[in-house]
Amino acid sequence: MRTLAIAALQTAPVPHDPEASWERFAGQVRSVRDLFPHVQLVVVPELLLAAEGPLLGRGPADWMEQVAVPVPGPLTDRLGALARETGLWLVPGSVFERAEDGRTVHNTALAISPQGEIAARYRKVFPWQPYEQAAPGREFVVFDIPDVGRVGLAICYDGSFPETARQLAWLGAEVILQPTLTTTRDREMELVMARANAWTNQLYVVNVNAADPCGVGASAIVDPEGTVRQQAGSGEEVLVDVLDLDAVTRVRRYGSAGINRPWAQLARYGQDIELPLYGGSFAPPAWAAEVSPGA
Repeated sequence: MRTLAIAALQTAPVPHDPEASWERFAGQVRSVRDLFPHVQLVVVPELLLAAEGPLLGRGPADWMEQVAVPVPGPLTDRLGALARETGLWLVPGSVFERAEDGRTVHNTALAISPQGEIAARYRKVFPWQPYEQAAPGREFVVFDIPDVGRVGLAICYDGSFPETARQLAWLGAEVILQPTLTTTRDREMELVMARANAWTNQLYVVNVNAADPCGVGASAIVDPEGTVRQQAGSGEEVLVDVLDLDAVTRVRRYGSAGINRPWAQLARYGQDIELPLYGGSFAPPAWAAEVSPGA
């Protein structure tokens, strides 16, 4: 059985204090290791280490410019050291990344391996415009956890675009980790989208939001059949779960609730469907044949 034991930390930064936010984050990661030694991966909310403040107290107008960091750089070095110390995979929310040109800033999610290496860097494709000023990325990103499975990265508002989860699933993702920083009352619709993205793509969605006072919480873990396994309240909380990645294979092979097999159907007929929106037709992913024998 392929399992991934995760801890989704619904927490909050120390507003406008990156160093204090780092100390808080590092302490929480160490606590997870000590309390839940079976956990393999820790994920936290969007922009936690950028120390974003509450919606009505967001600090200087140029905060993004002030806290933008290079990747790789000193911050990723610290993350690598913490990953090696704890033996954990770390998805430390996202950071404001200063791109190679020295001017462009992206909202970037990272995955750090237990060996301290940057396993993935994903620049948010769909910033929450017009409110978020970070430049959009241009590609979706997955990474492999050896002997476990493939993980995709998304950030907050990305989940409102079905293309995000569909592309990550097409790339082979069995889990989507979605650090989020939602401070507004549309959180309910984000949870609807988390369930829809999980069901239509038959994968896990782990959507971890910031706690009060920096976010409205309601972090959720959704399984490949669209069922909410866990949902948090509004305060600080940790969701610990063991994700059975073989369940993804089972659901894709036999269907959600044993009846609905959208990937198998797309594999059969997708290439014959005209999709002018995407300039062509649907090309089945490489893994489709494995889950749709005789379909």
